Amino acid sequence: MFMHRIASATLTATLLTTAAFAQKSDAVPSSAPAVTSAGGSMAASPTKKNIVDTAIAAGQFQTLVRALEVAELADALRAPGPLTVFAPTDAAFAKIPKAKLDALMQNPAELKKVLTYHVVPGSLHFVDVIKMKDGTTVKTLNGKSFTVYTSGDQVHVDKALVTAKDIEASNGVIHVIDTVLLP
Repeated sequence: MFMHRIASATLTATLLTTAAFAQKSDAVPSSAPAVTSAGGSMAASPTKKNIVDTAIAAGQFQTLVRALEVAELADALRAPGPLTVFAPTDAAFAKIPKAKLDALMQNPAELKKVLTYHVVPGSLHFVDVIKMKDGTTVKTLNGKSFTVYTSGDQVHVDKALVTAKDIEASNGVIHVIDTVLLP
């Protein structure tokens, strides 16, 4: 449990440091060259909710929000950004066999690896994604990269289809995906 808290604090510090860097420099870390900041740094808007509260309000991300809480990532995704989240819906989580999902939800360290694979530093808007060359890799906060596949106005992130795009939050942007990404 002690090591879990240290790992959680380290991840939270990494998320906050990445977000602070992107805000101060209006750039993204060199580890994420495909991510660009559209329109400068994102200041908190009183009319927009943060990423987690936006997901809660949408109503289709209950499993994701619960997973963020279990993995102790919710507070980090409420912090200043910008961050981009490729958010799997409840239906996407339902595609995972129940026993596997239950096991994942009972293992916060593994769950954290999966969830941070859905988060990219900086604001990556759909127009930026659609302009990417098919097969471009994008580094996530997990440290691993996923591959973006484009075809016309359709975008796949690994095997997940982006079904809704550019949901603005005060600290970043959310793109809805139909499948949970597994690193």
